[in-house]
Amino acid sequence: MIIDALANMDFYKGLNEQLYKGLTFLKENDLASLPAGRYEIEGAAVFALVQEYETHLPEECRWEAHYTYTDIQYIVDGSEKMGWKALDGVVKTEDRPEDDVYFFDADGDHFVLHAGQFAVFAPQDAHRPGLAVDGPAPIKKVVVKVSM
Repeated sequence: MIIDALANMDFYKGLNEQLYKGLTFLKENDLASLPAGRYEIEGAAVFALVQEYETHLPEECRWEAHYTYTDIQYIVDGSEKMGWKALDGVVKTEDRPEDDVYFFDADGDHFVLHAGQFAVFAPQDAHRPGLAVDGPAPIKKVVVKVSM
């Protein structure tokens, strides 16, 4: 897992070409004006999902992981609490391979992302996005899916 600000994206240029393409999409587009939906960056290998919703109470959020894609979760507007836990030792509760999402029972660490910040969750990372910080609030977020 990585937590950083988009202003530092050049640090990741040599890490993974597709990951950097996702960060470049975030940097070069006016994300505040993009409507919710899917945006192709490099076909099925790299694409963005623009999301607008209200953050949720803890009992409404589940731990998840993806085996095919790494997520770059970027906050455009608002703040969101997220959880992270390595997949080692967690208990899988549901498989949805057709959507590349797997759910888990876990107890991990939590952190808050604010506008301009992102978190990268690789296939070995269970994560729990969508949590309210001080109570449910509107948020705009872009999730870039990067094929691994």
